[in-house]
Amino acid sequence: MESERGAETAYGPRGVVVITGIMASGKSTVAQALAERLPRAAHVRGDAFRRMIVSGGVPYEGAPGGAGEAQLRLRYRLSASAAGTYSDAGFTAVVQDVILGEELKAYVELIRTRPAYVVVLAPHPEAVAAREEARGKTGYGAWTVADLDAILRERTPRLGLWLDSGELTVDETVDAILSRLDEARVR
Repeated sequence: MESERGAETAYGPRGVVVITGIMASGKSTVAQALAERLPRAAHVRGDAFRRMIVSGGVPYEGAPGGAGEAQLRLRYRLSASAAGTYSDAGFTAVVQDVILGEELKAYVELIRTRPAYVVVLAPHPEAVAAREEARGKTGYGAWTVADLDAILRERTPRLGLWLDSGELTVDETVDAILSRLDEARVR
């Protein structure tokens, strides 16, 4: 069911806010901080849907077709559906996942709720590499920071609000998102 809501209510922005970018760009931290700033919000972590696969999971490694790509798209469908369900219940759904290339446009089409916003965190590769080195988890596998940054900058459609958050604190990034939310609106 498609729903149309105003961008602002007594509870803050309504709808779905998608936070994307390459690994270690700050998506998880920013999405959580954004959700915490809103009076009624849910943080939908796209990777949680991947982790729900107990057996038979296949990582997506960039090759078109096959089980890895099918499971990535399943994850996207599930997170978009969950976001819509939270929004229908009166929450701002803040979705966070790595959605790059033409998949970003396809993801926006999966979002049935209105309004829908996209925020692309695009710190420079040097800042991402420093963050990746400093954090306790590693997520790149076969990918490099440069590989994913090239996909982000060269093959991802310029939808929504793109932020170079490399020099911003988490709070400054959230402030920028909230103050520029109209720029992020895609539906």
